Amino acid sequence: MCVTAVESRPAGVALTPSPGGHRPFGARVKAFVALTKPRIIELLLITTVPVMFLAAQGVPDLWLVLTTTIGGYLSAGGANALNMYIDRDIDALMDRTSQRPLVTGMVSPRECLAFGIGLAVFSTLWFGLLVNWLSAALALGALLFYVVVYTMLLKRRTSQNIVWGGIAGCMPVLIGWSAVTNTVSWAAVILFAVIFFWTPPHYWPLSMKVKDDYARVGVPMLPVVATNRVVAKQIVLYSWVMVAVSLLLTPLGYTGWFYTAVALLSGGAWLWEAHGLQNRAKAGVTGAKLKEMRLFHWSITYVSLLFLAVAVDPFLR
Repeated sequence: MCVTAVESRPAGVALTPSPGGHRPFGARVKAFVALTKPRIIELLLITTVPVMFLAAQGVPDLWLVLTTTIGGYLSAGGANALNMYIDRDIDALMDRTSQRPLVTGMVSPRECLAFGIGLAVFSTLWFGLLVNWLSAALALGALLFYVVVYTMLLKRRTSQNIVWGGIAGCMPVLIGWSAVTNTVSWAAVILFAVIFFWTPPHYWPLSMKVKDDYARVGVPMLPVVATNRVVAKQIVLYSWVMVAVSLLLTPLGYTGWFYTAVALLSGGAWLWEAHGLQNRAKAGVTGAKLKEMRLFHWSITYVSLLFLAVAVDPFLR
């Protein structure tokens, strides 16, 4: 995310602060906000709040929703800041990340590390004292999984990095449910699984688009080490499992006709796009005509519609 105006420069060349260390206060504030990756956190909150409505079978306590949302933002923001601290070397070499705050010099590595650890500690206490300690443990577990397991252990070592690393992005579902009930039920586990199978076919199309960036820094995202045809086949397989899992909520009695209708229609549209991408990949289409980003953009719409249905469904049963 571009948050400050910077000079045009070759990718990989960090922009240092101006002489005398002058860094405008407003730009600094924006840079620290950018460390939390707000646009990614939007997706996490989309999966947290609706689950709270399902868990409450109606409108949950609004103060609880607010405290859970704030805690979720702080925890995910801490994880994202620590991710940027660890990945600052490759961020400087990738076009899509070359204007992140650590690369531009708007935030120093030491400041970023302190900021990330501070958010991790504060968010855990926030959850424990204002929500419950089960939610605090789940949030801390998600943070540690993203930072240690995904960023430090998996990302630069295996093409399955986003598959298993995506577990961290599934945790907000469990956090939202536990915030309301102080337990974790099968409904939460099913929605956790939906996000688990959604993450690879959501992220791989983007990785297809920017695979040269990942190849440049030696990160073995699947599109870097496999052909478009192989990647598209994997996307289709994960997509079918995702849609099938999303339909389990209704026969188990957690949702009704409205959720089922939305899950079928949005899931059908997803599968149409996924198979379209596979067909283009099989035909050897490359470049802009592959249209891989169509599925990426639809994936965000899909998860938004599905979880909106999760929130609305209790009112229509």
